[in-house]
Amino acid sequence: MKKVVTLACAAIALTAGLAALTYTLGEVESRPFRLMPDNASLISQGREIYAAYCASCHGESLEGHPNWQEQGADGLFPAPPHDASGHTWHHADELLFKITKYGVAKAAGLENHSSAMPAYEGVLSDAQIVAVLSFIKSRWPKEIRDRHDTLNARTLR
Repeated sequence: MKKVVTLACAAIALTAGLAALTYTLGEVESRPFRLMPDNASLISQGREIYAAYCASCHGESLEGHPNWQEQGADGLFPAPPHDASGHTWHHADELLFKITKYGVAKAAGLENHSSAMPAYEGVLSDAQIVAVLSFIKSRWPKEIRDRHDTLNARTLR
């Protein structure tokens, strides 16, 4: 009888643990991802990831392509800058994360939208995406970072 009770308790504990894990994993998708532009270690990692995956299109200095706001002959827009001259900072952390992970069309819910921006799901981990976006934000002037923080605060309400 004692073994049955012990096994029942173990089964209950295992079920509760799996339920908690499932709940936690479900929350990962819905929680906002906060960029950390003041975390030196994260910025260093993000700089390396940016150089490996982003600089070839967005430029080594985050400058983007010339005429990035004009659609090319292929129907696609060139890679925009991620510095203060671009529009990256006009988007909240969570949207930037989703664009990077899932691509523009899926992140913005746009059907029939083509973009040269690849989705990095399965290529970069969530932590790596946060690192590269944190690196990008770390390069913005203080007034742009402050405006971006204000935007993030409004989207969390």
